[in-house]
Amino acid sequence: MVLRRRFRFNMHIWKSVSKSWYICQVWNFSIISVLALTISNILLTIRLLHKPDCPNVVDTKIAPVAITRFPAPLHPDIVISSSDCGGGGDDNTIDEFAELGNHSHRLVFDRLNLLRGRWDASRQYKYFDFAAVGNRYDDLTKKYKVCLATQSSLERLYSLVSVASHWTGPISLAVYVAGDDELYLLQLYLSYLQNCFASIRDAVTIHLAYPIKRAPKTVRKFLKSDYSNFVCDQPELTLKKLMKFRTTETIKWRLKNAYPQNHLRNLARKGCQNDYIFLTDIDIIPSINFTDNLDKFLRKSQCSSQSKCAYVVPTYEIDNRAKFPQTKADLLRLSKRGLARPFHHKVFIYNQYATNFSRWESNVGSPQDDTTISHNVTNFEFLYEPFYVSTDSVPPHDERFLGYGFTRNTQVYEMFVAGYQFHVLTPIFTCHWGLQNKKSRPAWRERQNNLNRKQFEVFKKEIYARYHRDPLQMLQPKKAPEIKPKVKP
Repeated sequence: MVLRRRFRFNMHIWKSVSKSWYICQVWNFSIISVLALTISNILLTIRLLHKPDCPNVVDTKIAPVAITRFPAPLHPDIVISSSDCGGGGDDNTIDEFAELGNHSHRLVFDRLNLLRGRWDASRQYKYFDFAAVGNRYDDLTKKYKVCLATQSSLERLYSLVSVASHWTGPISLAVYVAGDDELYLLQLYLSYLQNCFASIRDAVTIHLAYPIKRAPKTVRKFLKSDYSNFVCDQPELTLKKLMKFRTTETIKWRLKNAYPQNHLRNLARKGCQNDYIFLTDIDIIPSINFTDNLDKFLRKSQCSSQSKCAYVVPTYEIDNRAKFPQTKADLLRLSKRGLARPFHHKVFIYNQYATNFSRWESNVGSPQDDTTISHNVTNFEFLYEPFYVSTDSVPPHDERFLGYGFTRNTQVYEMFVAGYQFHVLTPIFTCHWGLQNKKSRPAWRERQNNLNRKQFEVFKKEIYARYHRDPLQMLQPKKAPEIKPKVKP
């Protein structure tokens, strides 16, 4: 009986001790948990207090606007960045993206702030100068006396590959986008071009423009991207795939609103820092060794802002079945076979007629193929619009002319009235792919041309008032048709 009582007493004590130990363990764990949560809250509060303001940031939980179907067919691993600021330049994000290629580079527009920029004169368009700068743009600017200035919308940007492969100097490119979807697609495509082509990554500096009526609201930044379906030797096909993800609203808006060519030409031109500028359209491709040959010529040239001269580079259309001509002799052989002809020869012959291509073709040039002046333009006609090299002192392109028609030729006409002399260079040349014809022109181009023709009636009067010259007699009143009296039989 005594043993039984002792056993029960001992068990009671053991249970009391065990219960007390358990309570102590729970209490200690609770204290540790409270301390951990307190420290975590303090650290999070400090981080929030020091977090920078992030305008134009996309929430990481929100899918890309207007292209929610985009990741499935082309980029299954694209995600929106979880970095603090979508436009801020997170080094980790940049490094992860750079692993996609053999060369590291920043994301295109990774520091673009849409709350900044500058207006055009009419406050209809917003500009962002040097939105993305080529890795060697400054060095190339110092190396060469000439800069190539060009402009493009998103759908024609694939031509930049051919241009940058032939032009070895700095390139100032103005790009026009409308809406969040086009800006996002432009980011993707330019990042792809920079990843695949060293010439674009090094030489091309990009200036951005958009219409205020369809202004992008966000700058997106991806953390990862899968280029498995983006083949580097298919830039045109890649862009065509991307263009399918524009919204219907953007497509309709672009059809109704004219493309501001002259705004972009002025923007690209002012981005060049060199003594001379070669102003072109994005689909005009320089000949082989163009930049070095032109640079060598310009270093000996006497042309300056005071002497008022411009150097015309002949432009040819090339049949899509032909290979790009390596030399002037190759180009002339293509011309004899009907696979090349002067630019716009069938569509609008006055566009390049004053260049006098027959005289240029008969000039065989020097044995060393040094760039020289073939001849001067002596039969200047209105509507002449050559691609030329000159200083930035030439008159700007008038931004009243929107879309197509009277955009380039009005600027060249003002140069002529101001007293500029045009010299045609040889043996360098430029090419445009495809033999053009009038049937391929959409109807909206003629409508834009008619609107610009009305603008020209005011423009030519202003030119006369500015220079007090009318060498082409543009202001001469048209003679009324002579009415002969009827003779009675």
